[in-house]
Amino acid sequence: MKEAVNILIVGVGGQGVLLASEVLSETAMKHGLDVKKSEVHGMSQRGGIVTSHVRIAETVYSPLIQEGTADYLIAFEISEGLRALEWLKSGGTVISSMTRMVPPITTIGDYEYPSDPAGKIREVIPNAKILDADKIAADLGNVRLVNTILLGVLSTSMDIPEETWLEVIKKRVPKKFIEANLEAFKKGREYSFEPVPIGE
Repeated sequence: MKEAVNILIVGVGGQGVLLASEVLSETAMKHGLDVKKSEVHGMSQRGGIVTSHVRIAETVYSPLIQEGTADYLIAFEISEGLRALEWLKSGGTVISSMTRMVPPITTIGDYEYPSDPAGKIREVIPNAKILDADKIAADLGNVRLVNTILLGVLSTSMDIPEETWLEVIKKRVPKKFIEANLEAFKKGREYSFEPVPIGE
């Protein structure tokens, strides 16, 4: 892995963006890679926007992803995924939950929540990996498992053994939630995305 893999994670406060970036970073380091990450979460406690930059390579010099260079865009909230598309490089991958959480800035008129963010994402990235992670998490009995589900999806595209991910998840999450998180990760890895024909 000579060139850095750039992963941008976006969402809103309370969705577990920061925990996901920590699990991702520690997993890559456990695999022997260098990792740098940078986070913006000043409004996270009030449901504001949260962004995490994670860069992985044999050697990483800067923690910040340049706009238009992200290999992966991981969105915990669908409209935040849409807003962050400009960060994705040509040929990059979008992995997003269908979760809709209208941010506080809509109430003061600074932002109008889009009517069909998933559709708008697919206009730009036809084969974006968009899934109803909320439903999967609810079926597992814990709506806070969306972050682990999306990490499971991401893991299938990265050359890091599944066992390494599982070891870090076991270490990072509270003991009483370990089994649920392992199952959520498995659901993400096993999720089957149907290709979306261009024009639909």
